[in-house]
Amino acid sequence: MFTAVIALGITSGSIRRVSVPDGRITTVFDRAGAFPDGVVLLDGVVCWTTMGVPTRAAATTGESGLDYSRPNGGLHAVGLDGADARDVVPSGSITTGKQLASDGSGTLYWSDREGCRVSRVHVDGSGLTDLVVNTRDSSWLRECVGVAVDAGYLYWTQKGPAKGGRGRIFRAGLEIPAGESAERRSDVELLWDGLPEPIDLEIRDGWLYWTDRGAEPDGNTLNRAPVPAPGEKGAAPQILAGGFREAIGLAVDDDVVYVSDLGGRIRAVPLDGGEPRMFADLHEPVSGIAGIRG
Repeated sequence: MFTAVIALGITSGSIRRVSVPDGRITTVFDRAGAFPDGVVLLDGVVCWTTMGVPTRAAATTGESGLDYSRPNGGLHAVGLDGADARDVVPSGSITTGKQLASDGSGTLYWSDREGCRVSRVHVDGSGLTDLVVNTRDSSWLRECVGVAVDAGYLYWTQKGPAKGGRGRIFRAGLEIPAGESAERRSDVELLWDGLPEPIDLEIRDGWLYWTDRGAEPDGNTLNRAPVPAPGEKGAAPQILAGGFREAIGLAVDDDVVYVSDLGGRIRAVPLDGGEPRMFADLHEPVSGIAGIRG
């Protein structure tokens, strides 16, 4: 079971640690950069993405009137003790770093929203590779946000327009088929379509879990569904909890799922159907979260 949860504070640009037994909040690192978003723990090291510094734009051209299309996002790492901070990839190698995932063997995967792609790199910064590349257009349907890896497969969300009800979840192999490219892959499967606005993903014990920040009643929810067999579509999702204030991050423990939102809260949702409870309030928008074991 988790002993603590790592959380990213967007406004302060900080990495927080929240103790599971008593809810005590401490700061791991207070220089996480501009708009930290996705986070994982890998052998005692906190790895996270940043979205970078946006410019002001018309609300129709950027989320909440912010334009993140400049390539100034990043991927970073620091010890759990706050020491040895470093960049995993140079600043600007990512347009807008979103959710981050790991295969547990030293490789990191992330979605790049305005870059409309999913990429990977080794934790030492080597082997930077694009796995999925979409052509950006004005539909807001091509942007990649959530990402998960499991059993040789890559899963990712394309959330669609804000509150648009056109979100999708895809799957492809972890390796690009021979003779093909990240721009054109024959193995991409569309698993779910017409979701409110799916954000972060996690796979646990044959289930795919995801947060959704779309319009209610099906949005601002925590969802799960069985991982589809190869070639099959996803089943109708089960809504485990709702009423979040722009649900973003999730961390799945043995019997509970922790969910963060832009209202600054982290809620604990029991998997046995019990009532969700407040786990922590960071008093600032919270993006990615990850659990610490031991």
